[in-house]
Amino acid sequence: MTARCVLWLIGFALFSVANAQTPPQITPDQVNQATTEPLKMGMKGAAVLRAQVLLDRAHFSPGEIDGVFGGNLRKAVNAYQEAHKLKQTGTIDEDMWRALDADPEPILIPYQIAPEDVAGPFTPVPEDMMEKASLPALGYSSPQELLGEKFHVRPEFLEALNPDKDLGKAGEQIVVLNVAQRVPLPKVSKVFVNKSSSDITLVDGEGRTVAHFPATLGSEHDPLPLGAWKIQGISRNPKFHYNPNLFWDADAKDEKAWIQAGPNNPVGVVWMDLSKAHYGIHGTPEPRNIGKTESHGCIRLTNWDALAMADAVRAGMPAILRK
Repeated sequence: MTARCVLWLIGFALFSVANAQTPPQITPDQVNQATTEPLKMGMKGAAVLRAQVLLDRAHFSPGEIDGVFGGNLRKAVNAYQEAHKLKQTGTIDEDMWRALDADPEPILIPYQIAPEDVAGPFTPVPEDMMEKASLPALGYSSPQELLGEKFHVRPEFLEALNPDKDLGKAGEQIVVLNVAQRVPLPKVSKVFVNKSSSDITLVDGEGRTVAHFPATLGSEHDPLPLGAWKIQGISRNPKFHYNPNLFWDADAKDEKAWIQAGPNNPVGVVWMDLSKAHYGIHGTPEPRNIGKTESHGCIRLTNWDALAMADAVRAGMPAILRK
């Protein structure tokens, strides 16, 4: 595929350094005993983690789970309250906790690291596009990154949940987030990409929101192409055709190149092609930056949210890109 969807790599790197947070110290016992206290922006801890996991399982994604009530969790809360006809508070209040607690499954579960989790090969991923093009695959850079994507969690946070555990060792017993969704998504009839709130909503035939994902949408240089489009097709584990002519900030020395498939491919593990030429909805190699940075016009999700969406939509489905 040829697309405009490469990250602003320098901006992402600066953002990550400037906004790095120390993971909150949370133990499994704290999570299991977490009370349903009211939660609002800026709070962190066991109750926030519990809410993030419950929303993730309800198909209202908070993005990468980190135990912090940030902007992506607020988007999920707003969308959940609207979809479930709850009072629009933007906080997780008593009524919302009551609705979330209809899911009785545990938040943390034991997990034994499997041989395939640590088999690799694990290769550091360069930022330069030409260096990326020289790699035989764009796989994970570490077992921690693999496990983070597998359980929708920031790798540093997973490490904080498992002090004195070796996340690179097969057979190690750890605790992970229970993000397995008990109820599959119902049939989806339409996709809405919302510029003002930087998110995507999937609706059923009666117009009810059945899923919500935080997203990164365009930039000043490459604005989101508003309008009524269609999903033309879905490609899993795509290769990426890098064309520097499509990017205003490409290095003058760059050449056209194919970048191999993998979770660290510039478009992640799935590409949903739009009827607007060179545009699509896709995954990302940088889940922590979803909803917090800019793209070259395309619509990016965490890899796991992109996969969930790809399983729910079909070719020919309307995709409305709106303000």
